[in-house]
Amino acid sequence: MGHHNVSFSFSHEVKKKRQDGIIPQIIKALPATGPCPPCLLVSSLIPCRTATEFHRQFSSTLHSQREADPMLPYSPCSSISFLFSSLSFFVAVLLVDVAISGDPYVYLDWDVSYISVSPLGVKQQVIGINGQFPGPVMNVTTNWNVVVNIRNNLDEPFLVTWNGLQQRKNSWQDGVLGTNCPIPSHWNWTYEFQVKDQIGSFFYFPSINFQKAAGGYGGIIVNNRDVIPLPFGTPDGDITIFISDWYNKGYKELRKTLEDGNDLGIPDGVLFNGLGPYRYNESIVPDGITYETINVEPGKTYRIRVHNVGLSTSLNFRIQDHNLLLVETEGSYTVQQNYTNMDIHVGQSYSFLVTMDQNASSDYYMVASARFVSPDMRNRVTGVAILHYSDSQGSASGPLPDGPDEADTYFSMNQARSIRWNVSAGAARPNPQGSFRYGDITVTDVYVLLNRPAELVNGQLRTTLNAISYVAPSTPLKLAQQFNVPGIYKLDFPNRMMNRPAKFDTSIINGTYKGFTEIIFQNNDSTVQSYHMDGYAFFVVGMDYGTWTENSRGTYNKWDGVARCTTQVFPGAWTAILVYLDNVGIWNLRVQNLDRWYLGQEVYVSVVNPEVTNKTEFSLPDNAIFCGALSSLQKEQSHKFRYSEASSAANSSIMILFWLLIAWLCILSL
Repeated sequence: MGHHNVSFSFSHEVKKKRQDGIIPQIIKALPATGPCPPCLLVSSLIPCRTATEFHRQFSSTLHSQREADPMLPYSPCSSISFLFSSLSFFVAVLLVDVAISGDPYVYLDWDVSYISVSPLGVKQQVIGINGQFPGPVMNVTTNWNVVVNIRNNLDEPFLVTWNGLQQRKNSWQDGVLGTNCPIPSHWNWTYEFQVKDQIGSFFYFPSINFQKAAGGYGGIIVNNRDVIPLPFGTPDGDITIFISDWYNKGYKELRKTLEDGNDLGIPDGVLFNGLGPYRYNESIVPDGITYETINVEPGKTYRIRVHNVGLSTSLNFRIQDHNLLLVETEGSYTVQQNYTNMDIHVGQSYSFLVTMDQNASSDYYMVASARFVSPDMRNRVTGVAILHYSDSQGSASGPLPDGPDEADTYFSMNQARSIRWNVSAGAARPNPQGSFRYGDITVTDVYVLLNRPAELVNGQLRTTLNAISYVAPSTPLKLAQQFNVPGIYKLDFPNRMMNRPAKFDTSIINGTYKGFTEIIFQNNDSTVQSYHMDGYAFFVVGMDYGTWTENSRGTYNKWDGVARCTTQVFPGAWTAILVYLDNVGIWNLRVQNLDRWYLGQEVYVSVVNPEVTNKTEFSLPDNAIFCGALSSLQKEQSHKFRYSEASSAANSSIMILFWLLIAWLCILSL
């Protein structure tokens, strides 16, 4: 049975559906050509011969009763008895759902397609999800199970990855080329994963074909369980903000520019939530640009989650006359500190508490301005949104609030060093974050990963790590590992830069299961690089300018270095991280700068449990797509715009809940 976006967990998605009636949603999930449910077939409630007819008759009944009494709930019964029985039924459903599946399930149905927008005044094609750009925010709670059906309506393959979600034991759901075959055009594929032992602010985005340059991204909120209090007062509201550099050229034209050996150049602007800048200066911002407005109430405190979802530009975020109290970054609660502005590098996410404590004599500017660009280009790459108090007395005007001094080369690094882990706060689990004393663990493996400016490799402009430009094979690494396909990859990635010319290769890191690995990113390029590791949160223990040496370990923070999934590495500098490799799978380690990533600046880490057990990794999903050397295993295109199957546990839960509903309707008809 297809899920058709049905969920009985008390989630944001379900609350929206209840406004339109949960019963019609479930009826639509019936097979179109299947038989009518048996008890309804003999009932005088709704006569029918097929599920399609049942749906039509049911809808007609609801419509006629609605016309008679617009306030009547969606039911053929009286409103009072219906409400009483509904309450009883949904309590029973909740208990059964919890009993069957343990943790709640939420089902999402996403249609990925091209839509036309004009964020900077130039009409262009972007990637929307359910017609939205940016896409919808996924709002879940620790340990919830998430089932996301992706319909690919693009004219080329598509994959989505979940930036920061660790996919515990389940790299099959990671959504990158090393783990998944792309979803072909006009196919669908259903992701199923659990947000196990995580909290925090993350986002999703397309991981292939340079599609992130066209959007397709959205937010992920993982809330604390009720039994674990927040380390701050409950905010009055929760706001998600996406900031990003942006080009007026389409993503296909941009990727061809790179493939032809050319640089993308300076972006055309910076967006707030997919919208262009407020016209703060008529000589800089053209007329007719639609801008973002964030509406707030005076005296209230809001949690504002800010994600840099751009291509390659570090952005400084600030709100005029308001402090930013940092409380969380990428799944870790931080020591709470006030900042007037924050450098947010590509792929990074932060949560701030912002109190609306101003007099609202006018609206206030929200600014995201490019860092480390020439002064003559700075105005071009500045995004501006409006913070609007409900009692505001006028529009924002005047100059923008100042950002950091661009001549102070240490400002951004010192700010990054100031972000510390809140070792006393509980997060996904009740025990304090600091109970994992990473500074006391012996390091088992060391990798120094060096990147340098793009260079010619076999006549092509490419980027490298340790002089290797990664080549994605047609058969995903994870599938090749599962089926023992020879010659797809090699477990020989060097742990240091080697004295040899740059080359193409599919060489990956052979990680030690439950080993404690030290990775040093050495950036010999001229721009800030952001590095991300799927499957893990790592500890950022040190960064400095110059070349890393063994003596650099003397500067490491071994107590409260923040645990996160994306870290910046400044040009001509290094950043050191520590990561505990306890999550079995094959995991992508990449630069987040999209142009560098597209040209080969990535590697994968294989983590294998030497003991033969099914307890440390989930098995190959039933709905896996096969490609490359394993294409012959692919079934007929049964995925084509239908739900691919979720797990048997999820299906069993839905089937039992469905027949409970049918039984309930039968009782009402007596």
